[in-house]
Amino acid sequence: MKVFGFAGWSGSGKTTLVEKLIPELTARGLRVSVIKHAHHGFDLDKPGKDSWRHREAGAMQVLMLSNDRWVLMHELRGTPEPTLDEQLRLLEPCDLVLIEGYKAAAVPKIEIHRPSHGKPPLWPENPHVVAVATNAEIDCPLPRLPLDEPAKVADFILEYLKNR
Repeated sequence: MKVFGFAGWSGSGKTTLVEKLIPELTARGLRVSVIKHAHHGFDLDKPGKDSWRHREAGAMQVLMLSNDRWVLMHELRGTPEPTLDEQLRLLEPCDLVLIEGYKAAAVPKIEIHRPSHGKPPLWPENPHVVAVATNAEIDCPLPRLPLDEPAKVADFILEYLKNR
């Protein structure tokens, strides 16, 4: 299972790029999974629904399923957040895992950078950034990828991972 990441400041377009890459990569015959790291809390449940009530009652895990999908929710209840390696072991076998977030993780990643947002680039301080996807001309020694052309970004990722 190959792993490739995406990093950037909030609002830079990480999710949009990953969303466009998934159909591009699956059309090329790859089985793709995604790990999205959130720095803030989130909830897949709706207050008052059965699974929410089970979690609120103290369940460590709630597995919900239907004819269309299943999801396993795990409450940490004060235990440490699982490491990226632990999370990768939870996934079904696939060809490629795209990771959104985890700026410091030791996986190759593309930085999504928009100078217009006024945030500094990550690549000068992050040795795991191997390319920058942007919609602007920037002075950068790394490969610069067109942010709005997911096919070219996919080409770069697959070429990069080919011999790794």
